[in-house]
Amino acid sequence: ALWPGAAVEVHTSKEVNAVNGTNLRLKCTFSSSSPISQDLSVTWNFQPEDLSSHEPVFYYLKEPYKVPTGRFKERVTWDGNIERNDASIVIWNLQPTDNGTFTCQVNNPPDFYGTIGEVRLRVVQKVHFSEIHFLAVAIGSACVLMIVVVTVVIICRHRRKKAQEKRIEVADADL
Repeated sequence: ALWPGAAVEVHTSKEVNAVNGTNLRLKCTFSSSSPISQDLSVTWNFQPEDLSSHEPVFYYLKEPYKVPTGRFKERVTWDGNIERNDASIVIWNLQPTDNGTFTCQVNNPPDFYGTIGEVRLRVVQKVHFSEIHFLAVAIGSACVLMIVVVTVVIICRHRRKKAQEKRIEVADADL
């Protein structure tokens, strides 16, 4: 029988946004009603947004095991510390195809049951340097153009005022 509280509780962020091409640490912490066992295991899985089948991401049992195949092959590393109740991983070179839900499950015998941590990942496109450069040039050019127009207007008004003052002086001298 299960006693209330005799289980593993897993904690993750609910949602995370990250920029395409960057690396991300998916944090997963846990607490257990039992001391940490030698047989503690951590399983990370992935559910794509299209709800196709779950894919393994990472596995830990006494030591980290990378997945041998799939989209996360050679892209996930262990970043946890079991003694500190941390089962986090790092995903390298995020891609839009990584959008979906990651689950972190911890089993700490005799605590096999408990919560499963779920974190929804949204990979967003970064603005390319060329786009930033174009935007900066456009804004800079508009600012320079405005300064030139304002300067020309001020100079024209100043000259017109000087010419008008000169005409008044000449008219006064003629009287």
